[in-house]
Amino acid sequence: VQLQASGGGSVQAGGSLRLSCAVSGSIFSWNRMAWYRQVPGKQRELVARRTAARITTYADSVKGRFSITVDGAKKTAYLQMNSLKSEDTAVYYCNAALTVTAPSYPTEFWGQGTLVTVSS
Repeated sequence: VQLQASGGGSVQAGGSLRLSCAVSGSIFSWNRMAWYRQVPGKQRELVARRTAARITTYADSVKGRFSITVDGAKKTAYLQMNSLKSEDTAVYYCNAALTVTAPSYPTEFWGQGTLVTVSS
């Protein structure tokens, strides 16, 4: 089981991007999917998280601009990023807690990073 992130790129301030995180391989269920980001010299920070119980959490800095959705049938999480700012520039990482086989506890997975660059 792997997470495959895509959709990063360069955009001007005010623009939009959509990141995708696809789960490859067979799983029993997803418990939580999230996006984190990291800039050089700083800790990785939570951007948005969505649980299977439909609880959504956003970092204060992205509230009202970013939206996380999960398509369970496609095993894919999306991060729609609107009104992008230069401070959103970072490497974005996909994270998920997945139950691979039942019954078992969820396992945490990380995808490779995808770079988002916002120019002002």
